[in-house]
Amino acid sequence: MTEDVLFEQRGKAGLITLNRPQALNALTLEMVRAIAAQLDVWDRDPAVTRILLRGAGGKAFCAGGDIRKVYESGETRGRTGDAEQTRFFAEEYTLNARIKASPRPWISLIDGIVMGGGVGLSVHGSHRIGTEKTLFAMPETGIGFFPDVGGSYFLPRLPGGIGLYCALSAARLKQADALHAGVLTHAVASDALPALGEALVTAEDIEATIAAHAMEPGEAPLAAVAGEIARIFTQPTLAAVLAALNAAEGAFADSTRQAIASKSPTSLALTFEQLQRGAGLDFNACMRMEFRIVSEILKHGDFYEGVRAVLIDKDNAPRWSPERLDQVDSAALGAYFGEPAGGDLPLA
Repeated sequence: MTEDVLFEQRGKAGLITLNRPQALNALTLEMVRAIAAQLDVWDRDPAVTRILLRGAGGKAFCAGGDIRKVYESGETRGRTGDAEQTRFFAEEYTLNARIKASPRPWISLIDGIVMGGGVGLSVHGSHRIGTEKTLFAMPETGIGFFPDVGGSYFLPRLPGGIGLYCALSAARLKQADALHAGVLTHAVASDALPALGEALVTAEDIEATIAAHAMEPGEAPLAAVAGEIARIFTQPTLAAVLAALNAAEGAFADSTRQAIASKSPTSLALTFEQLQRGAGLDFNACMRMEFRIVSEILKHGDFYEGVRAVLIDKDNAPRWSPERLDQVDSAALGAYFGEPAGGDLPLA
């Protein structure tokens, strides 16, 4: 059993601690499997009436999936997108679906960075409690990937185009913004989180217990540009979104243009289509779609170039192919939404 995730049963709670602080608690296949196995045990125990999830180390809840291993697999075995290369994602997405369908309260105590795979472990649960150290992002377009782990489902359902704004620009939201967007359900001071966690182990009334520890995080900076986000990021096509953004003036528009311009053109086109489709799908259908996308995207170069630039060489200068959005073959994007050779993710 891996020591990278710890389990404890206390009072009425099953307590999960992500325990890779040296890697910002980044999620591995072994951790996914360990969590799934422990949930099997707790599912048979009626004394466990809630799941509490937290990250060790004080810096991160979970900074994402361990994509370096996926990169290394592609570089050594070939960029196949086959079952061996997609195994991590298949099991991670299945766990995401299990969290979404959990009959018990799934309470995440988010005291630090929460990105990618960490979002998938938390945002689909019943309670997402963040502190002033919370930093949320879905940064996948910056590594030639796409916002997975259920991004197809939750991002289009954030209000006023915020989800598409976050998906395309990889915007980072702190506590007040994350609460404003609906990524968090509650805000708590970081130094109050240990006491809240202890109280939730035995609490009869979970809602009242959280409310007793909750705080007002102040005005969300995102609220000041909510109208602009809605006007730009609810346009019906990606071309219309970018046209509205290019026509906008001011610091928000300038920084957002700059952020989007640095992302993979293929990832931008793919992400827009993904979220458009996801808005009309149920959760499991979204996860099946994401498995189709990942099975295809691992065959192409932008993911490997993005990981190289951000995580391997760290020059932050990816060379995307194609380089511009108008060079992306929109007809070829259909391959990302077709059934993989190895079959669909087996979710009902």
